[in-house]
Amino acid sequence: MSSLTLDAEALYLELRAAVQQLLGSYAQAPQLVGVASGGVWLAERLQQDLGLSAPVGVLSSSMHRDDFAQRGLAVGAQTVLPFDVNGAHLIVVDDVLFTGRTVRAVLNELFDYGRPASVKLVVLVDRGGRELPVQADLAVARVALPAAQSLQLARDAAGRFSFEVQGA
Repeated sequence: MSSLTLDAEALYLELRAAVQQLLGSYAQAPQLVGVASGGVWLAERLQQDLGLSAPVGVLSSSMHRDDFAQRGLAVGAQTVLPFDVNGAHLIVVDDVLFTGRTVRAVLNELFDYGRPASVKLVVLVDRGGRELPVQADLAVARVALPAAQSLQLARDAAGRFSFEVQGA
């Protein structure tokens, strides 16, 4: 276990304020889309806290992973986009940005459903270590961790967020 301490709730409040400001910059209201699973938790809470009526979309990276042979089909959320992607402005929400491979996979999944007008990526934490040229439009925090460690968002029964650091 690492000694890294991140206050996920405080970071969420910063994310909420930034997304609220971002929403105001659109003439046509954008759709929130969460990346399974931590990004979905964040997007759902943003929808509730910001009083947004539009349903939250879910993007799964499972079918477009370039490491599918090693990982297999992850048990979990499947892609659900309860709106027309074509011409829509989307805000894709994820918890942790690391190598960029998950973002690449969810973008491939997204474009299987249509061609959005725009896509913005917002993340709670950018931990560096990019293997692909992917950058968040908004990252609330930036941290450095050894590649052998993973940083994951956790959610308790009351919906409060925390981080778990695993690995060497």
